[in-house]
Amino acid sequence: MEGLTNFQSPTLSHVEPVLAVKDVAATISYWHEVIGFPEKWMYGSPPNHGGVSWQGTAFIQFGLNPKLAAVSEGHSVWIRARDIEKLYVFHQERKANIVSPLENKPWGSSEYTLKDINGYYIHFSSPAEVGIHSEEVMPSSIRIIERVPTIIEMETLMNAVGWTSFPDESPELQLMPAIYGVIAQDTTTNETVGCALVMGDRVSFYYIKNVIVHPNWQRKRVGTALMNTINQWLEANAPDNSTVGMFTGDHLASFYKQFGYIQACGMYKQVIRKS
Repeated sequence: MEGLTNFQSPTLSHVEPVLAVKDVAATISYWHEVIGFPEKWMYGSPPNHGGVSWQGTAFIQFGLNPKLAAVSEGHSVWIRARDIEKLYVFHQERKANIVSPLENKPWGSSEYTLKDINGYYIHFSSPAEVGIHSEEVMPSSIRIIERVPTIIEMETLMNAVGWTSFPDESPELQLMPAIYGVIAQDTTTNETVGCALVMGDRVSFYYIKNVIVHPNWQRKRVGTALMNTINQWLEANAPDNSTVGMFTGDHLASFYKQFGYIQACGMYKQVIRKS
């Protein structure tokens, strides 16, 4: 927004569509009972407005307007979801009007489509999960070494995968909080082709950071070996009932699930200083 710094810029925190319908009560009943939105509300007697929501993450409102609703059939709502396979089974069991089955799309999403009683299409979508690996055995030239990567090794890997490099000032400070590290080395060239770090308070919370595998070595079980080594270290050193967290994209959920990690809600904040 021209004239405003990032610190001053407004933030949009919530948006929800308002759909014209012929019968507010019937629509909300369908979205609640069949589509599965757990929260609902209505206004008026008989209802002329209302809405549904899903655990504070998805919201739809409905307004009584039969004339507009009659010419709005075929419009659609796109909803991003997690555990989309389970949601798809749920909608099959509820006898929802599934007009397009769950399938991977060319644009990298796994999607399916319902049609509600007003003729609106509801697209449920999730990032298509990437394959965990393409080889059954990690190449014999790869050796896993338990140590924190050097600044040069880390910067080289970050650049290889297109991540932002360390700021110019004191890059060594980025690695100081690491309490454990692991690298993958190609023994034929002595090149570091992968790494991962563990931060934490050594009491109850640990954070896995910078799990990186060079693009030339991805889908060769290098990342799997790095995560297995980290898991073994945590099981041996982390106190009972410790929490282990990480930030990662939804498309990698299947990769991390094999190590016991689950998707969860959370909050975060970025500190942006005025220039």
